[in-house]
Amino acid sequence: MKIAIPLAQGALSRHFGHCETFALVEVDPASGRVLGQTRLTPPPHEPGVLPRWLHEQGAQVIIAGGMGQRAQDLFSRQGIRVIAGVEGGSVEELVAAFCNDSLRTGANLCDH
Repeated sequence: MKIAIPLAQGALSRHFGHCETFALVEVDPASGRVLGQTRLTPPPHEPGVLPRWLHEQGAQVIIAGGMGQRAQDLFSRQGIRVIAGVEGGSVEELVAAFCNDSLRTGANLCDH
């Protein structure tokens, strides 16, 4: 399984479309063990571009601070599960929490 996490200044971005990089973390879904991680610079943000691009990268889940409903629908159409409303934490902490089913979400932090 590949998990995408949008980052700004090395931390979870408040809005996925304004991130500087994406951490793409490959995990074994059975054990939760991290198999590898890459960081990629996304293409310029335009409606529909990032969902298609992340689908091409093999992402199956995106963990985001904030994401509008339209973007969530576009990710869903690409077969990518959206978890929005997540606050803080390192990439490693977020992935571990997701794998342990303890990822905490709150209000969708999208300020657009």
